[in-house]
Amino acid sequence: MSAGLEALRGSAAIAGAATFGCGEAPGFTDMELLARAARAAVADAGLEMRDIDGLCTASASAAMWALPVVEYLGLNPRYIDGTMLGGSSFIAHLLPAMQAIRSGQCSAVLICYGSAQRSAAFGRRKIVAARRFLDPQPYEHPYEPMLPVSAYALAASRHMHEFGTTREQLADVAVAARAWAGLNPEAFMREPLRREEVLGARMVSNPLTVRDCCLVTDGAGACVLVSAERARDLPKKPVYVLGNATAVWNRQISSMADLTVTAASQSGREAFAMAGLAPRDTDVVQLYDAFTINTLLFLEDLGFCPKGEGGRFVADGAIAPGGRLPVNTNGGGLSCVHPGMYGIFALIEAVRQLRGECGERQVKNAQTALAHGNGGMLSSQATAILGTAETLR
Repeated sequence: MSAGLEALRGSAAIAGAATFGCGEAPGFTDMELLARAARAAVADAGLEMRDIDGLCTASASAAMWALPVVEYLGLNPRYIDGTMLGGSSFIAHLLPAMQAIRSGQCSAVLICYGSAQRSAAFGRRKIVAARRFLDPQPYEHPYEPMLPVSAYALAASRHMHEFGTTREQLADVAVAARAWAGLNPEAFMREPLRREEVLGARMVSNPLTVRDCCLVTDGAGACVLVSAERARDLPKKPVYVLGNATAVWNRQISSMADLTVTAASQSGREAFAMAGLAPRDTDVVQLYDAFTINTLLFLEDLGFCPKGEGGRFVADGAIAPGGRLPVNTNGGGLSCVHPGMYGIFALIEAVRQLRGECGERQVKNAQTALAHGNGGMLSSQATAILGTAETLR
């Protein structure tokens, strides 16, 4: 970790955050959903759209997505980041945006995403089919796997074989997510879920049932990042970025050296080093839970438990409300929202927890939060450590 990155600790803060259209939003395009969330986040920060001079955005369906976003929102940004790393993109956008703010290139960066993948005529199934031509995976596509779920099923099977992880332990991840979702009015699926229902649900790709898999929803989310000095003069409680790192080891699941170890072990280590903190210092954890195995892998790789212990760590409500570690307190991608790429929503939930805005699901006295994004087939990993003003002392 370079001294330069450590000097960036707490130099920028998230001053605004908002979501829109989470669940089902018929009649909206990706862009319209994004714009609603973006305008709400800018207003939440006490700013106007003309104050935004930096933009970070990405889309699974458009290679040059930042260009129409600039046009649609009427922006004239001096800083633009359209880096597309899958669902981790929006967490990965933080550090470059902090550097742009520190350098004086811009003063207020909008990070935004929107997708109507549930309601749109051109939905996820067509996008997946198009990727076979636009983003070929030569060692996998010839075998016609059911991607992405089959890739994650391979990781789950290997974890079970190597460490004795059980389907019941995977099910406990889904049950915990649903318990948090039951406390969140914004969550798409809120009805109670039992372990037996997860195990007995339709098998999608062995050992993962449909309840081990994330939702397919519409939704948009946005955050506004400004300097720490400016954030103190804005209306909402600032949430400071203490650490951020991104790591990529592979694109295809077949290129992973070890199906049970992800690049989160690197991004987490570097983010914690920048923040000067450790996993034990974290009050609330938001993980990209596209599938139940993700939560186990990331808890291990980010240092919350030893490798191979993830299943036992989450068992019997340990990450549910009232458990030892609050994980995915909005309900996560498994029960709250998952419009193609979930990372922005993990970030927003972390911000809301540190602001104390989460109502029934609020974690008491939360001062530090981790938000972690995942992209591709356990490919790109991005970790952010956030904190309240008390953590700057």
